[in-house]
Amino acid sequence: MADPAMSVTPYWELAFDADGDAAGRRRDRLLTGVTERGVRDLIVFAHGWNNDRSGATRLYDRFFAPVPRLAPAARIGYVGVLWPSMRFSDEPVPDFPRAVTADPPRRPVLDKDTRHALLETFPGRAILVDQIARLLERQPPEEAELEEFGRLVATLVEVAAPGPQALFAADTVAEGVPQSAPRMFAGSSAAVCEEFARALAEPEAPGAQQGFRIPNPWDGAHELLRQATYYAMKRRAGTVGERGLGRVVGLLAKAAPGVRVHLVGHSFGARLVSFALRGLPDGVRTVKSVTLLQGAFSHYAFATRLPHDARAGGVLQGQQNRVDGPLVCCHSRHDAALGTMYPLASRMAGDSRSAAELDLGRALGAKWGAMGYGGVRAVPGTRAYPLAEALEATLPASGCVNVDAAAVVRRGGPPAGAHSDILHPELARLVLAAGRVR
Repeated sequence: MADPAMSVTPYWELAFDADGDAAGRRRDRLLTGVTERGVRDLIVFAHGWNNDRSGATRLYDRFFAPVPRLAPAARIGYVGVLWPSMRFSDEPVPDFPRAVTADPPRRPVLDKDTRHALLETFPGRAILVDQIARLLERQPPEEAELEEFGRLVATLVEVAAPGPQALFAADTVAEGVPQSAPRMFAGSSAAVCEEFARALAEPEAPGAQQGFRIPNPWDGAHELLRQATYYAMKRRAGTVGERGLGRVVGLLAKAAPGVRVHLVGHSFGARLVSFALRGLPDGVRTVKSVTLLQGAFSHYAFATRLPHDARAGGVLQGQQNRVDGPLVCCHSRHDAALGTMYPLASRMAGDSRSAAELDLGRALGAKWGAMGYGGVRAVPGTRAYPLAEALEATLPASGCVNVDAAAVVRRGGPPAGAHSDILHPELARLVLAAGRVR
């Protein structure tokens, strides 16, 4: 399949399956093309949740569009990474105006687009998807039906034992041994659904006095499906990064050693490009910058020691040192998806006990926080800048750099807030500044 027409050239695509295996023809076109086209700086972008190729390529086209004007003398090539992730149809899409994004459904049912996305993401499990959809539609009152729903969702997202994906679920070493499904399914699914339902109900009218209302546990069941699906995407992002993209960057270093690589990722794509560092062959120093846009993984992923457990560290500890330049983490306090639901889901995925004792306010800056909400944590020497200052300063030549992007990453409604508000020329400028592309 030919790469699509883009507003920037030269452009290539890299496609990977869920286990990180690359589509060979696309990979080979990149390996030969960068030399033929005289590329000096190669920007490689990995999307977060999307459910089709066209959505990902539109995102890349819009994000890359300002770059030639910002660096007119640079010899830049562009790569879009395609990997099997999905989004629910009620979530915002980065390259669409809010007005044309689907409104959230009024009831926790699966519309045809979400069903299709689930079937594409989890092939061969159509019967499970149908059973899950029927339960969400019927919303039976019996607790046993919620337990059955949890069992079906756990079966949907589990991975086969011989496959590599179970090895890539953890963000910190303390999260334990590889697992095929999140530990939120180890206890009562009904209790987890009720907890999610309460968390979803609270933000509906912030600061307002609400009458007594019992949250509908089936709202929480829909969120359980969403979070379990995200857990599967989290595994895949790590797998594709280390086993797929990291290896391709290694091959590129052999084929075109003079090409400077700049990795960029949004949401779970930020996780993907971070794990690519772990997959680099020994001695490869061609990655000159990494820019993480609203990264949907733990802010302790790069930590040598966890503040709450000095015996453990982040699963990517020290990997920032494999970048021959800075690792820049953009974060925004307006990102509701990472600021509220992420810590709750992370807490539940890593512990089978009830999350009733979780104080979300404390969680944001403590054990379960997301990198895209508060930046890299517990990495000595990390520098911090507001976005405007980062664009004017000379960024550090190495190490982790937090950039508060709330000045531009701020628009969006429920459920994700500003999580997908990344199409700003300021962020494209930041990528160029991180890599010192001129």
